[in-house]
Amino acid sequence: MIPTLIRSTSASSLSRSLRHLLPEKLPPSLAGKPGNLYQVLSRTPDGGVGKEVYQMRWNNKQIEDSYWKVTRSRFKCQGMHGKVWGLLYWKGKLVSPHEEVIRGGLKYTWAEGRSRLLAPSTRPGQLAS
Repeated sequence: MIPTLIRSTSASSLSRSLRHLLPEKLPPSLAGKPGNLYQVLSRTPDGGVGKEVYQMRWNNKQIEDSYWKVTRSRFKCQGMHGKVWGLLYWKGKLVSPHEEVIRGGLKYTWAEGRSRLLAPSTRPGQLAS
């Protein structure tokens, strides 16, 4: 039990030390937040090839387990623009076995991973069913 306590204590102190050394606002290369498709993928090694990305709006539309698997990418303007190709998986199933250009890279907000259902929020005075 004591080694576990020491490990968790040292891990938290290491985390605090690193946070103290980093600037308050992290540079885009270290921030793991959603953004346009090119910003999200340009932060990853190899331009995001092999990564799964999805449009954040799919969560709000209750579209589960849908994503693009990136096969290649080309960036311009320091990762703010570009072109990305991939395979679309819609509700867990491969839509087309052929690579295609991923549309809406600048228009929508993207994140790494797969879309998932959001827990229904309850408003005050509303009963959860």
